[in-house]
Formats: sequence, C-alpha cells, structure tokens
Amino acid sequence: MSNRMWGGRFSEGPDAIMEEINASIDYDKKLYAQDIAGSKAHAAMLAKAGVLTPADAEAIAKGLDQVKAEIEDGRFTFSRALEDIHMNVEARLKEIIGEPAGRLHTARSRNDQVATDFKLWVRDTVDQLHVQLSDLMKALLARAEEHAETVMPGFTHLQSAQPVTFGHHMMAYVEMFERDRTRLVDARKRLNECPLGAAALAGTSFPIDRAMTAGALGFDRPTANSLDSVSDRDFALEVMAAAAIAAVHLSRLAEEIVIWSSAQFHFVRLSDKFSTGSSIMPQKRNPDAAELVRAKSGRIIGDLNGLMIVMKGLPLAYSKDMQEDKEQTFDCLQNFSLVIAAMTGMIRDLAVNPAAMKAAAGSGYSTATDLADWLVRAGGVPFRDAHHITGRIVAIAAEKGIELAEVPLSDMQAVDGRITSDVYDVLTVDDSVRSRTSYGGTSPENVRAMAKVWRDRLGA
Repeated sequence: MSNRMWGGRFSEGPDAIMEEINASIDYDKKLYAQDIAGSKAHAAMLAKAGVLTPADAEAIAKGLDQVKAEIEDGRFTFSRALEDIHMNVEARLKEIIGEPAGRLHTARSRNDQVATDFKLWVRDTVDQLHVQLSDLMKALLARAEEHAETVMPGFTHLQSAQPVTFGHHMMAYVEMFERDRTRLVDARKRLNECPLGAAALAGTSFPIDRAMTAGALGFDRPTANSLDSVSDRDFALEVMAAAAIAAVHLSRLAEEIVIWSSAQFHFVRLSDKFSTGSSIMPQKRNPDAAELVRAKSGRIIGDLNGLMIVMKGLPLAYSKDMQEDKEQTFDCLQNFSLVIAAMTGMIRDLAVNPAAMKAAAGSGYSTATDLADWLVRAGGVPFRDAHHITGRIVAIAAEKGIELAEVPLSDMQAVDGRITSDVYDVLTVDDSVRSRTSYGGTSPENVRAMAKVWRDRLGA
C-alpha cells in the first residue's frame, strides 16, 4: 500500500523508527494558525488567478476556519502518521469538504509553505517580544526616576570605583534594552518577505500572483529567488541572535541582583514572588528567579548555536535537516519571552536599601578621582601629577584606617601645599554624583532629564 502523503513512488509505509525521526507534528503544530492563514491566502489567490473555482475556494476557506476552531477548542486529533502540521490540516480539511481539499496544494510545496508559516510565527513573536522589552524598559525607567538621587557604588572589576546613582544604573539597562529592541525591529524588516509561491525550489508554471498572497499575509513583498525562498533561515537566526544578545544583558542584570540581594551587600530585596526558601536552612531567601534568568540566557545562546550548526553545511535548496529549525527557535524565543517577563516582575517588585548603598558608595576611597579632578581645577595641577598626589593621600587614609574625607588637611598639605579646605566640598559621595553633569553622566539632574526623554519615547 502506498504512503498517502508521498504518493505512488513508495509501496510501503514508513518504519516506526523512520516515523519517529521524521515526524514534526509534536512541535510544529504550534504553527497551525499561520498555516491556516497562509492556506486561505493561497486559495483566494488561486481563485482570482482562475486556477480554483470560486466555489472550491469558498469551501476551502470555510473548511479551514472549521479546522482552526477545532484545534483551538481542543477537538482536533493530531496524527504523527501524517508527519507535520501541513498534512494534518489538509487531511482534516479533506474529511470536511472532500475533493476540493486536494486542489489547495496546487502551485505550492511544503517547502515554501513551511517557510511562510515559520516566518509568520517568528514575525508575530518579534512583535510580542518588542512589547515585552518596552514594558521592561518602563519598569526600569520608573525605578530610575524614583532613585535619581540614591547613591550607590559604581564598580569596575567588581571593585568600588566611583559613586553613581541607582537611577543612573537602571538607565544603563534602558539603553541596552533599546538596542535590543532596535535589533528586533531591524530583523523584522528583513524577514518581511513572503516565500509562498516559490513552490519546492523552482517556482511554478501556474499563473499565480505572489504579490497578492504577500499582501494578504502582511508581508512587504514576495521573496525574489525561489531557491533562496525555501532554503533561507536567516530570519530565525537573526531574531535568535538578537534574543541571545538581549539575554546577555538580562543575565548581567540578573547577576547584579544576585549580588545585591546577598547579606554581604543588602542593596536590594527580592519580593516573595521571586524568591524561594531552603529545605534545611530556614533563614534563607534565595534569588532563584534571577538565577534562572541567568541560566536560561545560556540556553537561549545554545539554541542559536544549535541552529547555526544545523544550517552551516546545507547545499541549496531545502534539506530535511531544516526540520530541526523550529524546536530550537521555539525554545529560544519562548524562553526569551519568559525571562523578560521574570525580569520585569523583579524590577517592579524590587525593594531598594538606599542606606546600605550609600554606605558602600563611600568605601574604597571612591571619591579619589574627585580629589584628583579638584587638584586640576583648583590648583592647575597636571592630571598625571594630580593622580600621583591623590595616590599618596589615599595611602595615608589607608594607613590610618579612615576615609578620604576624614584625612586631616595638614596631612594633605604635607603632600601638596596647594590643597585648601575647599577640597572637602568634593569628597562626599553626594557631592561626587552631583558634579558628574557631563552628557551621559550620573548626576541626578542628568538622570531625571534622560528619564523624561525616555518616558516621551516610550509613551510611558
């Protein structure tokens, strides 16, 4: 008995092992809405081109609507024997409307069909991710405005460097996630070309109107080369790459939350919604949500690498290897969506400890650069000399176990006689952050001004 999908070329059905490795319905059923939308657009175009009768096109459209309703109501039975979402939908359509269902596949192939379905799914997901990133940015923006004057240590090498504000720190991630949003926007522009009508790899001899189906499905234009149309997965790779870069940003923020919420820092406290306890240590509050964001970022990066490895050795045009594209893309983008949602929730619920932050900001001689800058401004000292003078004063403070602002003026003047009592005006952390008024600097004035820019841009 010939296989009903592959036709008369095969006299036997697939072996159980072949069916297991070949079937994709377990995961590509996620494409049902896109598959049905593409089929409806294709049928309408075939009718306009005179390839289908209006009656057949109408029957197909109504039948496809019924199939979609059955899937969404949970009444549809997916069959692994039918291999994929395309054949599952077509088989059920034939049960509903009979012979006209067999005419739907005219002038197309599963190769251009799956490329179209997959592009539609990725495009829909990009739109959702863009909204999610915007919501995360709004959450960060709200915390930045709330803490425009909250002083905290700024780090390099995870060592205290210079005081900054927590608001400025939050705004740094707003900038990062904006780059991530624009990467998604750029990827969406490039992917918005329709493969439908490229058929198996060479186009078709039927008088189809590819611009019509492209427009019906919201694409800007049809793809220009039939070989590339069915073999391209750049659209998935590019969106996954954007997700991977954004996941790195999310992971960096998650790592900071893990550090900040430790007893040693005590800068922030995660809400009960995003923390867990220990089965043996009753005092523990574990930042599990942040840790899982950090871990899932690795998974997202791994999915991107996996699909790149699948694609790297494939000759044109379609190869069955490309069936492996969807699981990795689905996993990547669904986990990306999840970690954005988790981070947004954590940022909104985060309890900030300004006192602990300010105390830490003053440690480690973090205003040493302010002292060196003062020497340049007030004393006309070349910066390299000011750097050396400041280093000697820091050494005095370290030897006495005091902060820079506590070093006696006489000790400072013993190092350099040009130092006056005015120097103490720049040695507090509050004075330090207020002085950083250069564009992009940490001053509260700057933070508020930039927050307003972003609030207008985000419509928040």
